[in-house]
Amino acid sequence: MSFIELKNVCKQYANTNKKAVTDFNLKIDEKEFIAFVGPSGCGKSTTLRMIAGFEDITSGELYIDGKKMNEVAPRDRGISMVFQNYALYPHMTVEKNISYGLKNMKVPADEIKRKVDWAIEILGLSEYRYRKPKNLSGGQRQRVALGRAIVKDQKVFLMDEPLSNLDAKLRVSMRNEISKLHRNLGSTTIYVTHDQVEAMTMADRIVIMKDGIVQQIGKPMELYEYPVNKFVAGFIGSPQMNFYNVKVDGNKISFTDGNSMVLNDEMADKLRNYKEVILGIRGEDIKFDPQNLDIFKENKQRAVIDNTEIMGNENNLYFEFGGSSSVARVSKYEVSDVGEEIEFVFVPHRMHFFDKVTEDAITLWESSKADWEYLLDNSRNEVFMDKLKKANDYIEKN
Repeated sequence: MSFIELKNVCKQYANTNKKAVTDFNLKIDEKEFIAFVGPSGCGKSTTLRMIAGFEDITSGELYIDGKKMNEVAPRDRGISMVFQNYALYPHMTVEKNISYGLKNMKVPADEIKRKVDWAIEILGLSEYRYRKPKNLSGGQRQRVALGRAIVKDQKVFLMDEPLSNLDAKLRVSMRNEISKLHRNLGSTTIYVTHDQVEAMTMADRIVIMKDGIVQQIGKPMELYEYPVNKFVAGFIGSPQMNFYNVKVDGNKISFTDGNSMVLNDEMADKLRNYKEVILGIRGEDIKFDPQNLDIFKENKQRAVIDNTEIMGNENNLYFEFGGSSSVARVSKYEVSDVGEEIEFVFVPHRMHFFDKVTEDAITLWESSKADWEYLLDNSRNEVFMDKLKKANDYIEKN
């Protein structure tokens, strides 16, 4: 039985015709870490607030641990919430901020001290115990907010974009701390974010929303490899997936700039009922290697590099192709200068196709053995090749 379940949950505010959340259905297991992700205004925070009890449910049902919660007050739902703005009391010290909720719950003084000491210790706040929020950094304030939540011993933690006010470096370290806390406490966590990197790195499963409607629910790599529509494909992954409008003619697709590619029989069969589709390809599946492109020579393409981004462990190469601005993600050993003409191919079994009208996925390709063999045969870096061989061995065994 699911620990938390939402059945056809909807939210519609007064004096509006459009629903903020429409038919939200989700089952969450105990101790699972779920992330709600999507652009601003997609309904993710509204859904979280309905679970917390801060927003009324217009229709549908919410169950926590088998009990219907629609009419239950927030304080009686067995949840702790961490807010985006921390919501700390400015006149209270770290210690008093963390203990305040326990005092309201009439917890004995010795138990309060034990829990506060424990939270301060595991969150690394010992030297800040008697400081007030104005004397703390953003990361330290966020840890105090987490401490206030975890001392309540609730089975459910709700987090509403808790890291959005932190700088990039702090966000990375706090992601790690929250993940460790989740594992150590054994809690069920629902985490709202607009940052797909946070969702991908922290969650067991991700719920992707758009315009109040759930687009897809799945494990991070399931969403990455098998997006159900163009929105999911473009939202998950950095850099964003490249998209092209193409015409289908038998076993060939043609781009708006006149370039074309030949499809294998399986792809051509999947697209036989379409005249026009959207082709999607991720940056890492565009391969640059002039010495070894004969394997896909019939689909070899050319372009001129517009810009490069040196990322350290990898490079992003930008160029115009197929009537669209494109980006390829390559290894740090593959550097091209602006203005350089390059040759490249799309790895066939890594191409995604979407209906041009509905934008739903037409076919989703699995990473095939042919792709692995191509990468193994054509990788010029020994370290990279060794990693690929290990990955290939793992796939063969499992």
